[in-house]
Amino acid sequence: MNRIIPFSDTKLRIFGPIVLFLIGNLFFRLNWYFELFTADLLRSNAAGLTAGYICWESTRFVIRFLQKRYPGFDNTRTRFVWLLIAFPFFVFYAVNVRSLIRAPLGFVRPLALPQYIYTVGIQIFYNCVYIIINEGLYVLREWQKSHTAKEALKKASLQTQLDSLKNQINPHFLFNSLNALTALIAESPAKAEIFVDEISSVYRYLLRNNEQELATIRDELGFIESYFHLLKTRYGEGIQLRLEGLTEYAVYQLPPLTLQVLVENAVKHNAILPDSPLLISIFIENNQLIVQNNIQRKKVKV
Repeated sequence: MNRIIPFSDTKLRIFGPIVLFLIGNLFFRLNWYFELFTADLLRSNAAGLTAGYICWESTRFVIRFLQKRYPGFDNTRTRFVWLLIAFPFFVFYAVNVRSLIRAPLGFVRPLALPQYIYTVGIQIFYNCVYIIINEGLYVLREWQKSHTAKEALKKASLQTQLDSLKNQINPHFLFNSLNALTALIAESPAKAEIFVDEISSVYRYLLRNNEQELATIRDELGFIESYFHLLKTRYGEGIQLRLEGLTEYAVYQLPPLTLQVLVENAVKHNAILPDSPLLISIFIENNQLIVQNNIQRKKVKV
């Protein structure tokens, strides 16, 4: 079972800038701890940490706005393009925020070009981290949600197929067919052999077409003829089937077992008597496939 990785956004906002500040000092400003006086070092660290929180929250605000505007895993590329466009502004903003905060603390001296480029490089690093953390965690969570949803749909689809298969291979229908076969074996072995061939055709079609979305009218009619043979064996003269004008539409398609469901409903809800047969007609009229039967309501509930 897939579990979505939890994380606390509040804790990330509180401790993220601090951790990033410590990493930045370790890699970029470690020499300050050996060169600056303690007071200057404390003021510089206070300015850097304050600037870090402001830039973190500002970048996070823009990222959250894009995530609301273009939500979900499928919009990751769109958000990335906008973040790529906004990235130079993030860096420029971060450099100026840092300068504005340091000014009241007495760090007011123009940077030489190499120092300015070095400062810009540091802010590029910081903003890359801001984006990777805030957007990366969001993308990971959305991917997990998408993956979990797809797995759930796949599982539901498999369950639906299984339920459909169970419904198609109706135990009562199978038992009734076997009972009819038992009677035929004693009465007419030749008919029993034909009956076995037809019931094999019926269940072969049921199993094969469970995996297909569409079947041709020709295949459906071939199946209906086998299926009707079973019904005919059971009900005798009490049931009749008429097929008309279907040859030229043989290659047209429809969902598998559509005709079987309609024929089965006709048998299920109508009385079948030798002196009053149930007549089921399948024909084409005005380019529409029609399944029709005479109404002979059963006096008892199905």
